[in-house]
Amino acid sequence: MARPRFATLFGARGSREDPANLEVNDLVLALGVQGMAAKLRLQDRECPLSTALGYVGEWWTLLLLHDCFDGYSRFDQFQENLKISTSMLTSRLKSLVENGLLEKKPYQSHPVRYEYTLTELGRSLRPVIIALAAWGNGRLDPSERSMILLDATTGAEAEPVLVDAKTGRRVDGDDFVFAAGPAASAAFRDRYANVAVPVES
Repeated sequence: MARPRFATLFGARGSREDPANLEVNDLVLALGVQGMAAKLRLQDRECPLSTALGYVGEWWTLLLLHDCFDGYSRFDQFQENLKISTSMLTSRLKSLVENGLLEKKPYQSHPVRYEYTLTELGRSLRPVIIALAAWGNGRLDPSERSMILLDATTGAEAEPVLVDAKTGRRVDGDDFVFAAGPAASAAFRDRYANVAVPVES
């Protein structure tokens, strides 16, 4: 039996759009992103946000990764959960494998059937999925949330926050800013020219 989907993360509150319409919307979005790629400025191309969206910037991609983190790995499971067409699912799985987020390996030989498991790179996206889910839930009253994050040991509900590994301070406030990194182009350095970067001694 397919589990309830987390509609609040990507859709309207408590609603579910027609999968057929979503498939068309996703195709339009994909074509738009491809057409836009050639027009992106250099500083947009080198931005880590652009890089990340190149991997997971599509509706079905995030939902497939969510399924993988929930323990699903087979084509028929994905299709049952997501109500996605065979062609669209095949395309998305192929892209995830090519991008190194999933590994495709046979689990049956007669006939040959494959399962898709998270690679180390794919598993590294779990904090992103958690953060998106937390953002979606933050817009809702607790009684309206269809999926929550729990401590597997205590059962207590968790409140995910993003913190600096060195200091433990939250990084979502105004006291943390983006700055040009060591590989930044001239355009990127100009963008962040007013951000002082301390020199390590």
